[in-house]
Amino acid sequence: MLIKPREDFHNFYELKHPVVQYKLSLLRDPSTNRKLFEELTEELASMLVYEATRDLPQEKRKIETPLETFEGYDLAKKDFVIVPILRAGLGMARGLMRLLPMSSVGHIGFYRDEVSLQAKKYYFKMPPNSQESLFLVCDPMLATGNTAVAAIDQLKEFGAKNILFICLVAAPEGASKLIKAHPDVSIFAASLDRELNDHGYILPGLGDAGDRLWAVK
Repeated sequence: MLIKPREDFHNFYELKHPVVQYKLSLLRDPSTNRKLFEELTEELASMLVYEATRDLPQEKRKIETPLETFEGYDLAKKDFVIVPILRAGLGMARGLMRLLPMSSVGHIGFYRDEVSLQAKKYYFKMPPNSQESLFLVCDPMLATGNTAVAAIDQLKEFGAKNILFICLVAAPEGASKLIKAHPDVSIFAASLDRELNDHGYILPGLGDAGDRLWAVK
């Protein structure tokens, strides 16, 4: 099993696959250009959601192959809503959609107050009548945890009952905060990094994912 639950964090899973760790190391490298950074983010998102959906319920169905009748499998439920947290989460959304093309997409917009480090909402839009879907919230960074907690607060207020959180790297502080606020939400990450610095950035981290995705700095 390549995705391992952390013994010290309830419902936190790290994908310790060698290819994942190789691609994550490329993301951390400041010499990685914007195009490659975007491609790697999408690829890692696909790998993470592949593992995050490992236990989806299945049902059998008969298929006519070119040679004979075969009893194959279908997903018992195909209601998925991918929810990128704007703006950096958009970099992961296409990777999730590649694996689950039947998904709908919702959006949550937050910005982080640079003084208080609190999340400030500016946008929320979900597909109608989607409350019973599996919501896959994605954001490259789980740093302070304030944005993730606020996003899931909003989803639960909307009526969402089944939520997963997918990120590339997480800080222990953010993971602890999200787990405490929403113990029913599993977290899937490529790495649990060491700590936050005084400015709320993950160490060793990979810099500001949004800035690197959109080349704004």
